[in-house]
Amino acid sequence: MRLRPLRLVHGIALLCTGLLAGAFGYGAANLVPTFNAVPLEMRLSFHAELMKMNGITMQAAMGASILSSLTLAVLTAGRARLLAGAAGLLALASFLITRFGNVPINGRIKQWAVTAAPADHAEILRRWELFNDIRTLTAIAAFALLIVLAVSGLRAAAHPVPERADLP
Repeated sequence: MRLRPLRLVHGIALLCTGLLAGAFGYGAANLVPTFNAVPLEMRLSFHAELMKMNGITMQAAMGASILSSLTLAVLTAGRARLLAGAAGLLALASFLITRFGNVPINGRIKQWAVTAAPADHAEILRRWELFNDIRTLTAIAAFALLIVLAVSGLRAAAHPVPERADLP
């Protein structure tokens, strides 16, 4: 049985979901408390600039996490398929929460940074933080499932691939 492609896909899935969970975790543990500790104008300016950078990198991390986890699910069977598939769906949930929860609020924050925040800005920012917490938890859960899969081993879950005598 050849496991190299399977291990490679699993490694990529672990790396991508780990980076995603780490980025969201860092944001929840460090950036959000910092946002809340500085004057509102500073928060809005920094948040708007940060989202310009995050737009590309975080979407790439989410996309790679989803694709690699679901590819791993396709390449495995049984419990491994369930764990990898669940990880892919949790990464997808992180994307959907971001896209339909955080991103629209980010657009509003970007406008506030050049104009002024509305009277209900505190409630809107709390809603952004709730979405952020949920997407962070889904990303961490996806990473945790792939770690469980790594610890429990892929060998028993792999689809057998017969060795070909003509391959080096």
